Amino acid sequence: MSVRLPAFSGLTAFYAAVRHGTLTGAARELNVSQPAISRRIAALEEELGCPLFDRSRKPVQLTQQGRDLAHVLRGSFGQIETVVDRIRKGRDQGVVTVTAPSGFVGSWLIPKLAELEAAFPEVTIRIISQEYGDPERPGDVSVRFGLPDAGVAGEARVLGNGVFPVASPLYLQRRGVAPDVASFDGMTLLTMESARRHWHDWPSWFQSQGLEVPRDVRLLDFNSYAMVVNAALAAQGVCLCWSGLLGDFLESGAMLRLGQAQAHSARGYYVAARDGLAARAEVRAVFDWITERGAEEAVA
Repeated sequence: MSVRLPAFSGLTAFYAAVRHGTLTGAARELNVSQPAISRRIAALEEELGCPLFDRSRKPVQLTQQGRDLAHVLRGSFGQIETVVDRIRKGRDQGVVTVTAPSGFVGSWLIPKLAELEAAFPEVTIRIISQEYGDPERPGDVSVRFGLPDAGVAGEARVLGNGVFPVASPLYLQRRGVAPDVASFDGMTLLTMESARRHWHDWPSWFQSQGLEVPRDVRLLDFNSYAMVVNAALAAQGVCLCWSGLLGDFLESGAMLRLGQAQAHSARGYYVAARDGLAARAEVRAVFDWITERGAEEAVA
């Protein structure tokens, strides 16, 4: 059953008002008058049968329905902008877009950007960071975290399946413990909200070792793995690491592995080219580079 969508003019007016925070800013962007923006939003609210802004408060704030609509429009317009930009620049311009979770981008990809650019000097690499739960934005090469998907042609695992704890030397020094620590008593364990659905969180990691979470640990929760890693680098606690993901930090000594215990999981980072085997030569080359470098680091 198809759903009749609201007028596009109303959606664009609403989204522009959300982004700018004012009707004046939205009107300036869309090159119409401020009253025209107000009328379009009012017509959209009437069509949806609910208010999108709570006008009883100053400054005006979004209602829950408004937040829900703004969230999906942010992803939808982002996809449109990506495709339009690619069309305008042409497929022969040598641009390859890589989309990946922020943790993978910050911890694995960015430290290798110089190497990646040296491998493909004629290719412009565009990187889009994407959080869990965000609407997907199409990339020529897409990295995702989760379980393997047999329905994605040519998908390959990037890193290994081992999961183990790491921390900065400064944190261990403050705690007065060595890297071969056998107990996590009294430590701060860094985790993230979505770990319970997408990741290996600390309770499941301890369970894999036949242990319970020590009672006197402190759990510090974040909403992205990039923030977890930054907190660990800032000597704020211990975080879990996927084999190969934090290899650059471990190699430089910025982080140390704690003990030899590790869990194993089918979940992990997987990479795919949007057009599969039919992808452009430069897209396939970047896909192969990420896959091969990931395999190297997973066994390092």
